[in-house]
Amino acid sequence: QVQLVESGGGLVQPGGSLRLSCAASGSISSFNAMGWYRQAPGKEREMVATISSGGSTNYADSVKGRFTISRDNAKNTVYMQMNSLKPDDTAVYYCSYRYFQYQSWGQGTQVTVSS
Repeated sequence: QVQLVESGGGLVQPGGSLRLSCAASGSISSFNAMGWYRQAPGKEREMVATISSGGSTNYADSVKGRFTISRDNAKNTVYMQMNSLKPDDTAVYYCSYRYFQYQSWGQGTQVTVSS
């Protein structure tokens, strides 16, 4: 079992920035993928960004050039720097850990972009 604890959400004005963090604990494999997903009201959960234990990254087209995912393997922590935030980025953001078919989710953190 892997437990995930997110932090860093909040309310920000359009054009602002936030940094999300997600700390993993438990039975963590050296080879895994971690990432961020989001779910807006009335919409399905969607992938935002993922990063492998080797550092390979993948981004949704809607956030390319604005969001940056990174990780500290020594701390089992993944980060996402979100810049130039837009109202459409408003959602609950979930951290994810995946190892083959096993996937664990965090409890979610709310990000609201509004003036």
